[in-house]
Amino acid sequence: MAVLDGHHDAGDETEPVGAALGKVVRALPTAVAEQVQAIRRTTAPAPDRGAARPDPATTIALVQASSQNRRVRLRYRSEAGTEWVTEADPWAVVVRHGRWYLLCRAGSERAVRAYRLDRMRDVEPLDEPFERPADLDPVAMLEQHLAVGWEYAVEVVVESSVDQVRPYLSPALGRLEAVDADHTRLTGTTGNPYWYAEQLAVIPAPFRVIGGVELRHTVAGLGRRLLDASPNSDSD
Repeated sequence: MAVLDGHHDAGDETEPVGAALGKVVRALPTAVAEQVQAIRRTTAPAPDRGAARPDPATTIALVQASSQNRRVRLRYRSEAGTEWVTEADPWAVVVRHGRWYLLCRAGSERAVRAYRLDRMRDVEPLDEPFERPADLDPVAMLEQHLAVGWEYAVEVVVESSVDQVRPYLSPALGRLEAVDADHTRLTGTTGNPYWYAEQLAVIPAPFRVIGGVELRHTVAGLGRRLLDASPNSDSD
C-alpha cells in the first residue's frame, strides 16, 4: 500500500521499486506473499496525491475476491453517515489521488459504482462468481464515473479543438465533445465549484461557462481575485 501511495508501479519488476518489492515478496511466508501478489496484480494506481488509507484487511479481502472473480457483500458508510449493505462484483481496486476505490457493479439495479475503501465497514466474500467486462479499463472508467452524479451541473464551451483541450483537462471533469473544428463542449457535474473553476483556469484558450449558475459565479469571483492580485498588469 505504501508503494502504491507513492505512485510507483508495484507490478513492474523491470523498475527499481517493483524489483525491490519483488525481492521482499519472495522472502515472505507463502500465505502473506500470496496476498501481496494479489494486490500487485489487480490494483491500478493513478497519479496525484492525497491521503485516505483503507483498512489493510478490507483491501486484501477485496483484492482476493476480485482476483478470484467472487462476488462480495459489503457494508458501506457514506460521507453523510448513512450506512447500507449491498452485494457487489469487485471489478478492480483503483488508487486515485491517494484514495482507494472499489470499481464494481452493485445493488439490485446492478449499476456501476465506485466505493471508497476507507468508508467500508465490513466485507464478506461470497461463493457466487461474476464476470468483469472484457475491455475494462479500471482507471479510465473510474475517472468517467467520478465526473457524474454531483450536485452542480456544468457546461463549458472552449474556443479550441478537442485534441488541443484534452491534455489540459482530467476525464474526471466530464465529457468532451466537438462543437465544430474550433470549439469544444465540456459537460459534467461537480460538488466543488471552486475546485472546478481552478481546473478550468489552466486551459490555454478562451472559454465560457454556459451552464451551471454556481460555477459561473465561482469563475467570475476567481477571475476578480486574480485581477486584484496583479493591479499593475496593464502597465507591465
